[in-house]
Amino acid sequence: MAKTPIHDGIETSVELTHPDRIYWPDDKVSKQDLLDYYALAWERMKPFVANRPLALLRCPDGIDGPRFFQKHAWKGINPHIEEIADPEDKDAAKFLKIEDFDGLAALVQSAALEIHPWGTTTDHWEMPDMLIMDLDPGEDVAWSKVVTAAREIRDRFSRQGLISFVKTSGGKGLHVVASLKPQANWSQVKDAAEAVAHAMSADSPETYLSVASKAKRPGHIFVDYLRNGRGNTAVAPYSSRARKGAPVSMPVGWEELDGKIGPASFSVGNAASRLKASADPWADFFKAASPLKT
Repeated sequence: MAKTPIHDGIETSVELTHPDRIYWPDDKVSKQDLLDYYALAWERMKPFVANRPLALLRCPDGIDGPRFFQKHAWKGINPHIEEIADPEDKDAAKFLKIEDFDGLAALVQSAALEIHPWGTTTDHWEMPDMLIMDLDPGEDVAWSKVVTAAREIRDRFSRQGLISFVKTSGGKGLHVVASLKPQANWSQVKDAAEAVAHAMSADSPETYLSVASKAKRPGHIFVDYLRNGRGNTAVAPYSSRARKGAPVSMPVGWEELDGKIGPASFSVGNAASRLKASADPWADFFKAASPLKT
């Protein structure tokens, strides 16, 4: 099938049916709008979603309709979304992955409004190449405290020889992600993340929680380390979110956390100007990889 140009050399052979279908009604963001945004983001986004097992939040009727969190194939799945066997259980239901922009376009066509990859690629399935900390604030927590928490995680990682990067979650908080050489296994990476979360909670119990207790959540930031187990996922850099406003999870520079950027500052609708005008703050993510000290 012939390729259709989308943006600056990005093209796809995937045909969108009903490209004007609205996925975010209040914001008038359509299927075509989402694909156009991803064409802009693709070169930055690719290493964080390509050749990784994926979990998808699908909303066929947009964010106000039914939603399905899927890790396995469905009837009529687009062939650009590949199925891959779990090397630990080859008889189990296969996982999903994409390899290229056609795969991402197929996810848009399939109404996958959130993309949640594993923290590893299929090249080194049992050895993560990132460590993810998700800062989830209670409703009454000031944004400045979330920024302070992110910087504290950065400093704790730094003392372990790890370089970390930060992105908005597209929800309420921030994700701090350390770049790892794929050498440690899942248990070691999860243990390291858990140790940081528990240490923060122990040092500042009035501010941080390392256990997801709803009763204790008001006034606290939950330091969620659970994204790091085998099969656990976190929303991808540049992925859209199935929330009002059509927000995206946007990588930012540490110097940008100056009070002007909030957790949902970036959206499908406004991200184009940033992607066209600013350098990629995560460009050196994989070059910065360090081994995890276990």
